[in-house]
Amino acid sequence: MPHPLVSILIPYKNTAIYLSACLASIQQQSYTQWEVIAVDDHSTDNSMALVSTYAQKDARIKTYTNSGKGIIHALRTAYNKSKGAFITRIDSDDLMTTNRIAHMVQDLTKNGRGHLSVGQVRYFSEHGISDGYKRYENWLNDLTEKGTNFSELYKECVIPSPCWMLQRNDLDACGGFKSDRYPEDYDLAFRFYASGLKIIPCDQVLLLWRDYDTRTSRTSEHYAQNYFLEIKLHYFLKLHWDKNRRLTVWGAGKKGKQIAQMLLDAEIDFIWICNNPKKIGKEIYGLTMHAFQHLGQMDNFQSIITVANEKAQQEIRSYLHVLEKKQMTDYFFFC
Repeated sequence: MPHPLVSILIPYKNTAIYLSACLASIQQQSYTQWEVIAVDDHSTDNSMALVSTYAQKDARIKTYTNSGKGIIHALRTAYNKSKGAFITRIDSDDLMTTNRIAHMVQDLTKNGRGHLSVGQVRYFSEHGISDGYKRYENWLNDLTEKGTNFSELYKECVIPSPCWMLQRNDLDACGGFKSDRYPEDYDLAFRFYASGLKIIPCDQVLLLWRDYDTRTSRTSEHYAQNYFLEIKLHYFLKLHWDKNRRLTVWGAGKKGKQIAQMLLDAEIDFIWICNNPKKIGKEIYGLTMHAFQHLGQMDNFQSIITVANEKAQQEIRSYLHVLEKKQMTDYFFFC
């Protein structure tokens, strides 16, 4: 399989202003054995007409109407129409660097089944990039360069949704786009991990990730913080929770309270700890807050950490290191 067909899935809705640049970046790829499966999610602008114009001139580009509604159904429709041995995707407002497809095909051809090719990303915007997005970019690229993305799986989505590629058989083994769980990209990242896929390290920027005020991840309710916390807890309980060990929640801020409430709703017992002197000894949701040193009296525990402050996180890591605890086994950062 020296030159496998690569299917590039593109769900789109009302992005006519960006689609030409996206499609042009694909047509400029150094690797030419690809097909674009673009699916219109009931746009009200001229997006579909624009893509149809490209399709008339380039037989590798095909466009369809979403058989359902929303990005999950659009991806499902696109995948069902695709024929490639390798599968990737891109959002209709983003850009590929010219060597992206070639680089990922080479990675997967060299490493074979059971591997996931990812690339580094660079945010861009007409109005500049916020410090938050820049920190996320640096954090994500540092993981990608080492191929250690899954080590931070519970903090944020560690796989950039518009910049991955894998073999079709491996995507099928992960459940493809059958899941209805949002955020769909984060759900897929957990399923990549659960299927045992190995990430191939990458030191190159392969995606230019556009940011703007009306971007879906900024405006859709499906990407609200509570959805992320729900998906984190869902997969933690499914993949990592050991019922024979005492569960603790570290942190009583907004996210800590949300996790605590979800655990209470699920009737799962836990000990709540924090390092805030004003909260220690008080009751929240009927539970007494303990000082974090309480962990030192417990030999067999797992801890969900909801403390967001980076300096505090380093102090927590150091403390748990002294207790000889390991991340992704004994403790899990949820933010």
